[in-house]
Amino acid sequence: MTNALAGVVFVPMAALFAVILLPSRYSRAVAIAGLLLWPIFLIPLTAMVRAEGAVTLALGNWPVPLGIGWRVDGLTVVTLWLNAAVALAGTVRAAGFFDPERHGARTYWPLWLLLVTATNAALVSADLFNLYVGLELITLVSVALIATADNVPALRAAMRYLLLGMLGSLFYLLGVGMVYGQTGSLALAVPAGGAALDSTALVLMLTGLMVKAAVFPLHVWLPDSYGQAPGPVGALLAAVAGKVALVALWRIWFLFAPDDTALPWLIGALGSAAVVYGSLAAMVQTRLKRVVAYSSVAQVGFLLMVVPLASPAAFQGAGFHLLVHGFAKAAMFLAAANILIALGTDAVGRLSGLDKRMPLEAFTLALAGVTLVGLPPTGGFIGKWKLLEVAWQQAGWAWLITILLSGLLSAAYVFRILAMTCFHPRHSGSRAVPRKPPLAASLAALLLALCGVVIGMFPGPVLRLLALAAPGGVS
Repeated sequence: MTNALAGVVFVPMAALFAVILLPSRYSRAVAIAGLLLWPIFLIPLTAMVRAEGAVTLALGNWPVPLGIGWRVDGLTVVTLWLNAAVALAGTVRAAGFFDPERHGARTYWPLWLLLVTATNAALVSADLFNLYVGLELITLVSVALIATADNVPALRAAMRYLLLGMLGSLFYLLGVGMVYGQTGSLALAVPAGGAALDSTALVLMLTGLMVKAAVFPLHVWLPDSYGQAPGPVGALLAAVAGKVALVALWRIWFLFAPDDTALPWLIGALGSAAVVYGSLAAMVQTRLKRVVAYSSVAQVGFLLMVVPLASPAAFQGAGFHLLVHGFAKAAMFLAAANILIALGTDAVGRLSGLDKRMPLEAFTLALAGVTLVGLPPTGGFIGKWKLLEVAWQQAGWAWLITILLSGLLSAAYVFRILAMTCFHPRHSGSRAVPRKPPLAASLAALLLALCGVVIGMFPGPVLRLLALAAPGGVS
């Protein structure tokens, strides 16, 4: 049954090689086939995780440390499902743009499949070095995909992402080297004897991961990168690829962090600052894609609340919010891309009457927006409520205020957009849309937004998976 785990990585990788080797006219069809096939392996894999708690695989039957070890738990499965859904929706959106006859298609589809493969490989990595390899692939491929926008701002954003991503990699790799020197092992497992790692190694690794996850104030690459990337690329980066480093940060923290340290408060303070800064910056942006990009800065900060709260319930809440945030953010990026193609601009001031001109996009923005705010019955409410409960029980008033403030500030920038699209005084519903996006592209974005709502109505299966992955040593 471990073939299911191998299929999660090797099926999209096989599609990648097929796209490279076959004539370009087949690239789109092969990419779609590969992205439809690999989620099938997630079905038995999810069942195994529910039954056993975790699934491991040693590639080629070579034991660790000689071989490469993979491991999947509840959090990994949830994130893999998110990757599958967003990648498929992004493929539907990209299929009409990067068609086989269009310049850039030969480059785009292999990079797209490589990003999906690298994300899966990083998520299932069971040791620090192979996690590093996966993160590096994600960074390099993301840079190349951002550059496919083929304009000066996109190239500038890609170069900034590359330089800062390499800096983050250097910090992380230095920390990994120190871990190996101290423990003689790179496994993502509790060190022998249960001893905590040297604080310097831990801080180096966390700093590197914070750069890659765009944690404030190390976020400076994110707004331009997400804002300038093609719509499907921005959706996959914001929803999943950018969160792999955050998931890694969670794992490393709960495995290796010492008990007596001020680091949880520092990380929580950075998260609180990110919530305020990212939300305020989102409020004043004049382009829709940049509003959504700065919103990601705030949401990443919110997800850091799991570190100072440090309980299984908080882990469940943060993991659940990561999932629904991924759906909502991907939906917003895809809708913004459709608007940009249709109107020739995503300027917020030009969105008046969007509910009449592009009702599916307006509805998508509304559903995804209320999910980010955390209004019931959306999934955003479930994650925030669980974190609020833990903060209240622990008398963590600073974190409780941050969580509440996150919802209020999210409402400020979300309702600003909705007011412009639906209730602006200069309502311009009579103006025709110059170029309507394909119906499939509009529905792909809407379905992602609906996923964020439906999961909030039926949260039980996801929460049970996340409970299996919650660090048992955290109280």
